[in-house]
Amino acid sequence: MSVNQQAHTGPPYGQPQPGYQGYQQPAYGGPSLPGVPQSQYGAYNGPMPGYQQPVPPQGYFPSLGFPSKGSPVSLNSDTSSLAPNFIGSLRAPPTSGAPPPASGASHPSGHLAYSQFEHGDVQNGIPASAAPMQRPPASQPFLPGSAPTPVSQISTFQQYGPPPASVQQLRNHMAGMTIGSTAASAPPPAGLGYGVGPSSYPPTTAAPRPPAMPGPPLPGQTVAGPPSSQPNHVSSPPPSTMAGLHPGPPMSGLHGPPPPTHPPQPGYPMQQNGSFGQMRGPQPNYGGAYPGAPNYGSPPGPPPPPKRLDPDSIPSPQLNELPPQQKPRHRIDPDAIPSPIQVIEDDRNNRGSEPFVTGVRGQVPPLVTTNFLVKDQGNASPRYIRCTSYNIPCTSDMAKQSQVPLAAVIKPLATLPPEETLPYLVDHGESGPVRCNRCKAYMCPFMQFIEGGRRFQCCFCSCVTEVPPHYFQHLDHTGKRVDFYDRPELSLGSYEFLATVDYCKNNKFPSPPAFIFMIDVSYNAVKSGLVRLICEELKSLLDYLPREGNMEESAIRVGFVTYNKVLHFYNVKSSLAQPQMMVVSDVADMFVPLLDGFLVNVNESRTVIASLLDQIPEMFADTRETETVFAPVIQAGLEALKAAECAGKLFIFHTSLPIAEAPGKLKNRDDRKLINTDKEKTLFQPQTSFYNNLAKDCVAQGCCVDLFLFPNQYLDVATLGVVPYQTGGSIYKYAYFQLETDQYRFLNDLRRDVQKEVGFDAVMRVRTSTGIRATDFFGAFYMSNTTDVEMAGLDCDKTITVEFKHDDKLSEDSGALLQCALLYTSCAGQRRLRIHNLSLNCCTQLADLYRNCETDTLINYLAKYAYRGVLSSPVKTVRDSLINQCAQILACYRKNCASPSSAGQLILPECMKLLPVYLNCVLKSDVLQPGPEVTTDDRAYIRQLVTSMDVAETNVFFYPRLLPLTKADVDSDSLPAAIRNSEERLSKGDIYLLENGLNVFVWVGVSVQQSLIQNLFGVSSFSQISNALSTLPVLENPFSKKVRSIVDMLQGQRSRYMKLIIVKQEDKLEMLFKHFLVEDKSLSGGASYVDFLCHMHKEIRQLLS
Repeated sequence: MSVNQQAHTGPPYGQPQPGYQGYQQPAYGGPSLPGVPQSQYGAYNGPMPGYQQPVPPQGYFPSLGFPSKGSPVSLNSDTSSLAPNFIGSLRAPPTSGAPPPASGASHPSGHLAYSQFEHGDVQNGIPASAAPMQRPPASQPFLPGSAPTPVSQISTFQQYGPPPASVQQLRNHMAGMTIGSTAASAPPPAGLGYGVGPSSYPPTTAAPRPPAMPGPPLPGQTVAGPPSSQPNHVSSPPPSTMAGLHPGPPMSGLHGPPPPTHPPQPGYPMQQNGSFGQMRGPQPNYGGAYPGAPNYGSPPGPPPPPKRLDPDSIPSPQLNELPPQQKPRHRIDPDAIPSPIQVIEDDRNNRGSEPFVTGVRGQVPPLVTTNFLVKDQGNASPRYIRCTSYNIPCTSDMAKQSQVPLAAVIKPLATLPPEETLPYLVDHGESGPVRCNRCKAYMCPFMQFIEGGRRFQCCFCSCVTEVPPHYFQHLDHTGKRVDFYDRPELSLGSYEFLATVDYCKNNKFPSPPAFIFMIDVSYNAVKSGLVRLICEELKSLLDYLPREGNMEESAIRVGFVTYNKVLHFYNVKSSLAQPQMMVVSDVADMFVPLLDGFLVNVNESRTVIASLLDQIPEMFADTRETETVFAPVIQAGLEALKAAECAGKLFIFHTSLPIAEAPGKLKNRDDRKLINTDKEKTLFQPQTSFYNNLAKDCVAQGCCVDLFLFPNQYLDVATLGVVPYQTGGSIYKYAYFQLETDQYRFLNDLRRDVQKEVGFDAVMRVRTSTGIRATDFFGAFYMSNTTDVEMAGLDCDKTITVEFKHDDKLSEDSGALLQCALLYTSCAGQRRLRIHNLSLNCCTQLADLYRNCETDTLINYLAKYAYRGVLSSPVKTVRDSLINQCAQILACYRKNCASPSSAGQLILPECMKLLPVYLNCVLKSDVLQPGPEVTTDDRAYIRQLVTSMDVAETNVFFYPRLLPLTKADVDSDSLPAAIRNSEERLSKGDIYLLENGLNVFVWVGVSVQQSLIQNLFGVSSFSQISNALSTLPVLENPFSKKVRSIVDMLQGQRSRYMKLIIVKQEDKLEMLFKHFLVEDKSLSGGASYVDFLCHMHKEIRQLLS
């Protein structure tokens, strides 16, 4: 009997899927368990003799290709003859062995015989009907056990693409798939990824993709993939069933079609929507493991056009050599769709050599991935501000029509490379900076001096203001002031003013800030060696506190607290011989038991501090106290800063859920059953409002909180993170912390966090010229009104994203202006204003808008918008609105800017051609589509982290960088050319590095030369490479030096120290690595790039029709 015998390949949507949730799963190869419904196909025993492969429909050979750079990208899929609401192919069941009906014979007129995403002709779970299908308004959630859903409801996690049609594709489909819980039998390595370790392997994102099983994969094993509608619940068979797998030749040894028969397997109905596993493309260099993998994009008739071969790839069998069941099904050549790598490379070549001069209005800067020098000539550097578009629509109607969000990602204290000049500090004395009388904008290069220089007209609100006598200067013949080039505020885009006492709290200058180190000394923290490690590190780290440029020593004072269920304060006054400890056990009414001697100068109290740091680990060495408090710790720090009348930062090192009786006590509310329900949003919300109120008090005092978490189980990051988040602080998370593997990463993060530039007690306001205004803000801060962004602390890594809306018409002549003003206290206690100005063009033609967009910034904004959306809406709704907005952006371009062509062509704006691939990465991220092993804490952590990331960080976080290390030139300083994030780009004879800003993976292929393994790892064979390495061994050979220098270089570019993870091909960790190959299908249900592009094309056509 044939796989394609029935058009309806499974139970209708809305009925429970056998083998999932609530069903036991039979052991592989064993008898089926009672109560498990039998597959409608019975057991599947390999390819059936007499089954004829249906030929692809006649006349459907889409031509593909991208015109050269500069023209809009267009993908032909020649489907103009389709009804606009065409959903999928409708096939009559071919009788076994008989040829399939002639093209179109059994289809309603006008419907060609191919499925909705142009991949194969297997029916996609919608019963045949002659009536044209209605387009679903938005896909509806799938409820197991509900009545069969009407056709217009598509399951929640839409798989863009049907299951493979041929037997061979089913095999390819399942190569590399085992049961959902392969990891169950082997102890996982500790603490990977964002922090998951032994209890819930594999640690980082998205679902397991186990290595290939011994023996050819069996179609009965489709259990490995979660059902499309419930991608997060995979009931795994008990580990004992693993024994039921029969041995077979190793994958790489297979050549040609696998043996046709196997012991009978209990069959499962094929899942709708092709939701299992990954549809693999050609696998360069994978022996015969994936025989005849689909050969994308070549029409069966004429010989395939010459295709640019990947350097790693080896020729695959020509079409005519393939056995009948291996005829390719894919229609789109992955090399023909826009490549992020190519776009990045082109921009580097075109724009990396010249400095970016900011003198011209509305210039689009080079991409964040390009290394370039900035010359400030009147507009802020893109290191400080990047916009989604540098040419904004003149009217709100035009902006609504395009749906392109107008936003700026602002990083006010960004670090500049050494060859660029820091913003100049301007001191206007007691009178302070010159400002507009009406809107209070600060003097900047766009202000217009009139009446011989006696007055100036504000560029933001047009109000005319008198120039103060001390600031007067004559104008030259062009109307410019004669001292134009001597004054940073008249000639530069970014500069600082020294603030006067009027800009200070209570009208008095601030004291220098303080750092308070607050160490959890409960049983877990002491036993893991963490307390000793922190105390040892602080002894030397205190010499590196941030200081103003020319100061001998830092002005920052320090204090120390330890805590479990009670708090211990330490008097480290310089006059004492030994530190004194004071215990506060009344945590319900927190106070600081000493004033003098708590906050001290490091140099004066050096010996007392050293003595204290030696004693703390000994004092608590035998503790049995496992419970901790949390809120009182923050309250204690806040009270200490209040008493000292200064701003400052708390560094809290915390290990567990605060369950001890105290204010802010929390309960364990982790519940994975809420995923994909309307209550899922509660997982991201704090469980009590107590911490919101505490955060408000902290911001008022300028008390910023940085939180270092070392959890071994759930500790409710969504709630504990509220105070760090709203005070402008940072969260660092080291799940299953182990001294030997994690200390290096933690110490690097701690050192950078203590030493980096930070402003305290900060307030930021963004002013705009008439016509637009700032309406929405994203980031780690607190807002008490609609205009001021307040942060107890703001460091050099944090960004604030601002969205603008029209409130009037703009003119093409005058353009639009932004001014970001940040008032803050420096680490020496100096009150300053940092000003960034940017001028943008305005347009009346949509084409000008689309020509001046920046996709990386757009994705940064969309991700933050979506990540905030999950707090109030179901994740499903958030995903749909993202897809819908991007489809509208691209449809508007297609309709108004592209030259007329067939509706079958996908035409993308040149500077937005990567929008679909990047958007798909955001949709597949752990916050919006978690795999079963991503914890609730991981999702809350990532959500907060991304919200204050800059554009360069979101770029590599969503589309990781993949480098072939074996191609690196050991004699040059350059990096090897990056390759695309897809498994088919990997060769098993090479070593690759993948980084995403949080992790660095080194993937080693099974066939790597022994000499390379020896040179990099210092062991003689592949099997001896250890997964437990947290740093690469230091070996004296060119290859080892080169790889270590690449890793160090990447670490230096990131704001956090990335965790090194060694991944051996076909090892259990490979699933985690494959999750980051974002162009492929993900096991948590995310579409591949090719499938998603087809889906976007369908959405765009839908909007256009």
